[in-house]
Amino acid sequence: MTLAELLSACDELRATALQEVAGAGSIDAWTDLRTALVGRKGGRVTHLMAALPGLPAEERRSAGAAINALKQAVEAALDAREAELRAAAGGGPALDLTMPGRTAWRGSRHPVTLVIDEITEIFRELGFTVALGPEAETEWYNFGALNFPADHPAMDMHDTLYLGPGTVLRTHTSPVQVRTMQRWNPPIRVLAPGNVYRRDFFDATHAPAFAQIEGLAIDEGISFADLKATLTHFAKRFYGATTRTRFGPSFFPFTEPSAQMDVEIDLGDGRGLRWVEIMGTGLVHPAVIEAAGLDSQRYSGWAFGMGPARIAMSRYGIPDIRLLYDSDVRFLEQFA
Repeated sequence: MTLAELLSACDELRATALQEVAGAGSIDAWTDLRTALVGRKGGRVTHLMAALPGLPAEERRSAGAAINALKQAVEAALDAREAELRAAAGGGPALDLTMPGRTAWRGSRHPVTLVIDEITEIFRELGFTVALGPEAETEWYNFGALNFPADHPAMDMHDTLYLGPGTVLRTHTSPVQVRTMQRWNPPIRVLAPGNVYRRDFFDATHAPAFAQIEGLAIDEGISFADLKATLTHFAKRFYGATTRTRFGPSFFPFTEPSAQMDVEIDLGDGRGLRWVEIMGTGLVHPAVIEAAGLDSQRYSGWAFGMGPARIAMSRYGIPDIRLLYDSDVRFLEQFA
């Protein structure tokens, strides 16, 4: 093929190809046409390029430029026609029904919520109901009614978040105890779950905002033996029937005597059974009963407070409390 014949063939193929591309009526027809025109094997434009080596060296530059211009024109027309066909068919690439479907994450309850619900259910069987209170609390309910002395360090601004004069973000759910005793006459059996706030550093074991759940029982003749029996029953229901418990001395302004409760459990870290503190507890201080308007000579009671986050950590073997705040789907889906 001479140079003149090749240039003439390019012109003829351009006119024919552009007409054929414009007439492609479907994606399948377009695909077949693209292969016939610019396919690596058998394409008509590709066939013209195969004629280049047979031309004299001084003619190859002109012939190559003509073939490249033809190829660019044909490919541009093909691309434009593809866009038109896909737009007419609804837009976007064709649906590939051979691709596997994506699994949708359905979500799950947070491990702290799971713990609160389980604790609530255990105590509900013992006659306890849920009581709630405000998170923005007065100093009197948060401290004064709970027998905190006026110079107690917990009342300093480096420990407590103040919203204004006489108003704080509650540092515990214990104010609900006082509000409940003011509202209802004994016998009283309540649980008080909710969020509390303290000026703590955010590290592996502390957070400035966290959940707490407290229990309160007020009636005539309640003793420390009732407290131990009830909380031991809870531990065996929550951790297992063979779980051992122990109580050691502690101090809280609103209980007297005060104690900490430990359970012997395996945290799943390879160290076997060991004692872990899960709550503070004690008999309600007579001053607290009096502050709520009840007769401390007639009524007595016990209370406890625990952090569901720490309970969740011991239950599920979570090493860092910050994992509970990350909202990481990979972590949360383990509890789905």
